[in-house]
Amino acid sequence: MTETEAIGLFKCLADKSRLQILKSLAVEDMYVERLAQRLGLTAATVSFHLKKLAQAGAVSSYKSQYYTMYALNRDLFDTTILDIVQEESEEADLQAQRDEAYRQHVLDSFFQDGRLKTIPAQRKKKRIVLQALVEQFEPKHIYPEPEVNAILARYHDDVCTLRRDLVGEGLLERDAQGYWRTQESE
Repeated sequence: MTETEAIGLFKCLADKSRLQILKSLAVEDMYVERLAQRLGLTAATVSFHLKKLAQAGAVSSYKSQYYTMYALNRDLFDTTILDIVQEESEEADLQAQRDEAYRQHVLDSFFQDGRLKTIPAQRKKKRIVLQALVEQFEPKHIYPEPEVNAILARYHDDVCTLRRDLVGEGLLERDAQGYWRTQESE
């Protein structure tokens, strides 16, 4: 189900009468007059709601003798909300462009002439800055602390805070031998 189809379905379901129609159709297929009688609505109102439900793909119709019967599209309702939420957005490329533009804006704001002016206080901005700094470390290479300090000193004088934040954000790991880039930061 696409994002647009999901939005249409959710809008359609946000009506009590339509939900009552769906509940009735979950029990058995029905025609307009029977649904109207059962729900205490006019046939015109039921027809209007069935049209909306059909447009959203929630119901389908078929002919049975003189009647147009309506049936619940059960397959549609087998889809979980989690499936819908995890579906890739139709605007994924646009969102990625916006994310990259925001990232570049943060880097431009905090770096001047290749040096970090200040360490961001906001966690999201700090994470972006730290991700840029961790790129200065080679993957699968163990750095002793003085070497880490020398690399970070090229960007900011407070190497202790930067080193601690890189480890805290999971971008660098450390042990008695030294520091190295994590898999996450590669």
